[in-house]
Amino acid sequence: MSDTRQTPKRFYKDVTVAARGSGHAVHLDGRPLRTPGKLVLVLPTPQMAEAIAAEWSAQGATIDPMSMPLTRLANSVRDQVEGREPEVRADIVKYAGSDLLCYRADGPAELVAQQAAAWDPMLDWARETFGADLAVCTGLMPVDQTAASRAAIEAAVAKLESFRLASAYVVTTLLGSVVLMLAADAGRLTPEEAWRAAHIDEEWQISKWGEDAEAARRQEKRKTEFLAALRLNRLLEPSP
Repeated sequence: MSDTRQTPKRFYKDVTVAARGSGHAVHLDGRPLRTPGKLVLVLPTPQMAEAIAAEWSAQGATIDPMSMPLTRLANSVRDQVEGREPEVRADIVKYAGSDLLCYRADGPAELVAQQAAAWDPMLDWARETFGADLAVCTGLMPVDQTAASRAAIEAAVAKLESFRLASAYVVTTLLGSVVLMLAADAGRLTPEEAWRAAHIDEEWQISKWGEDAEAARRQEKRKTEFLAALRLNRLLEPSP
């Protein structure tokens, strides 16, 4: 099926980066880039501004927003996260009650073993690092996590601010796991390891029944968003 999305024509020639207050802004022909909510897109580090500027520079005769995941994520920080940090944190913490890692298959044995090998070390790490002792069950019946475990996850998420919080929200929702998000954020897992851990069930199904082309395209788009969210985190760190 062909892609019928309408993309606007490129309306600028030059893309530059300039300081703006204590942050940095991307300029298109000398004018600061604004979010869909009409706010100036002020970025916390020069390397983040340069990365977003590169997305705009790479556009051809038309502008394809889907090819600019960092821009879209940064826009969401300004328009949807800043000023709403407590609500976003609460949405992430909710995943402690339905974390992917806590719901195990009861068969076949091969899948059970794969889940245990990838997920048990992460739950051990969450318990040792944050004090979050999350309970595990088989099947789809909800498992009640203790108030202490939820509080431990809440404390881990509480230190995340705007840009890192937006990244955490995207990663958590795409992986279905706040534990995997925290592991990727801390560098305990590489991005590829975190992605594989979150998709053990899908990969097992593919190994048995083959891959659906449309599902694979959707999955690739999700992975692009996931990698962009983790890259945004790295761009928050000062340059060496």
